[in-house]
Amino acid sequence: MLTWKIGDVRVTRLQELAMATGKPMVLPQFTRDQAKREGEWLSPFIDETGRLLLSVHAWLVESEGRKILVDTCVGNHKPRSRFKDFDNLDLPFLADIAKAGATPETIDIVLCTHLHVDHVGWNTTLSGQRWVPTFPRSRYLMCAREWDHWSHYTGPSEMAVQIEDSVRPVVDAGLAKLVEPTHRLTSEVWLEPTPGHTPGHASVRIASRGEEAVITGDVMHHPIQIAHPEWVCAFDTDAAMGCETRRSFVERYCDEPIRVLGTHFGGPSAGHIVRRNGAFQFLV
Repeated sequence: MLTWKIGDVRVTRLQELAMATGKPMVLPQFTRDQAKREGEWLSPFIDETGRLLLSVHAWLVESEGRKILVDTCVGNHKPRSRFKDFDNLDLPFLADIAKAGATPETIDIVLCTHLHVDHVGWNTTLSGQRWVPTFPRSRYLMCAREWDHWSHYTGPSEMAVQIEDSVRPVVDAGLAKLVEPTHRLTSEVWLEPTPGHTPGHASVRIASRGEEAVITGDVMHHPIQIAHPEWVCAFDTDAAMGCETRRSFVERYCDEPIRVLGTHFGGPSAGHIVRRNGAFQFLV
């Protein structure tokens, strides 16, 4: 369990799954030879064979007395036949996050950066035959454009199965709040619009006592995309916009004293974007 202090804000990584892959579904452009060519800077984020280290984790953000859970991973007992690593999990995630003081009753806000399957799963848990909100005291925040997209989605059903078991139950329970992609959660924590991966995707900015950080969401899935922002995620709704947003993100935070917290970055998960010899790198 990794923790960072951003001024007065405390951020804890709550990992559900860790993976290493040489053929990631999310980055079809990747090759192990490319990883070797990147050099030493990439070594904390690949294994000894050159496979990408990926992670599925939530972030517990504690600000001004509020506990904010950013994204809720895959969840237990959820049928995810298209994603074999996610299918019908039975993991001690809630017990694990309780060690960080994040019991369901103590979470004030659940923030979904977007509504993909690996970001909303623990929104609900199974009670008998019904999916019910896991965090009963929470207000579940999601961008209005994101909900509009998925609530009217007419594409392949396996891409939206999570809406019925992990999102709609909190909407029906009256716990959801639709917000703008610049919404401020506290004076120290606010959203930043980063569309492309999905229409209403948002990243999370943190600033406190002169220190700053940004939680990426799925603007990128691995630090190698910092060096190659043109690499398209296979699940981007708008690939061209995703590339443009990613490139803008990298340039905006390059050589700035702003810690970047990668939502799917394995290994140390956090670092700074720098420019070296005309190329972008990610340094821990």
